[in-house]
Amino acid sequence: MLYYQELGSKGKEIVIIHGLFGSSDNWLTIGRALADEYKVYLIDQRNHGKSFHSSEWTYEAMAKDLHEFIEAKNLQNPTLLGHSMGGKTAMYYACNYFPSKIEKLIVADIAPKSYPLHHQHILEGLQAIDLQKLTSRKEAEEILSLYVKEDSTKAFLLKNLYREGEKWAWRINLAVIAEQIANVGEGLHTNLTFDEPTLFVRGEKSHYILDEDFELIRYYFPKAIIETIAEAGHWLHAEKPQAFLEVVKNFLKS
Repeated sequence: MLYYQELGSKGKEIVIIHGLFGSSDNWLTIGRALADEYKVYLIDQRNHGKSFHSSEWTYEAMAKDLHEFIEAKNLQNPTLLGHSMGGKTAMYYACNYFPSKIEKLIVADIAPKSYPLHHQHILEGLQAIDLQKLTSRKEAEEILSLYVKEDSTKAFLLKNLYREGEKWAWRINLAVIAEQIANVGEGLHTNLTFDEPTLFVRGEKSHYILDEDFELIRYYFPKAIIETIAEAGHWLHAEKPQAFLEVVKNFLKS
């Protein structure tokens, strides 16, 4: 089963699903803020965080993992909240796995469309770090800086680097992610729809959900409402946590 962190002990259940190169740790701030009123589960998707590594890495497989987690924990009508890749996993699950068992769906800054490859420089930077010769985290940062300029992005990526005894290792399954990165950009290919309350939240400065995507969103999710977080980019929950929480809480209580 997937690795998870559990927060809160009362209220309705929310499962939060991180994005590419992320983990459950990235959502602890949001999870703790929601845990006063809800029982929150933060999961690590396969090939990420502390969950298992696998050569199979598709949305079908990740949705199956999510289904098995919900069944194993006997969650009753949970709300799913997914960001980026995690949002695609949540969408796939909502449309394909017994939608009546999900009370609500929240998708953060991703649309059900296909996206072109755009993580090549990140993968090249991570692969340039030779773990067998690496002497320090600072050295890893210096190598990654040749490929990734934003300090916040570098810090986020290097959270995946850890010591395993005397050796360095990646929490992500870097080899499989690099080989199958095209899978992450795939659109939601199904004839099924999700007819329960759905919230899409996008960052004003992000280009992941465009105005022209609204029609496709409402094709798959007829009850979708779409909110925009001012001055936020793709990492809207980290950049504008209070604004993000306000939108999410209002939706949860509606």
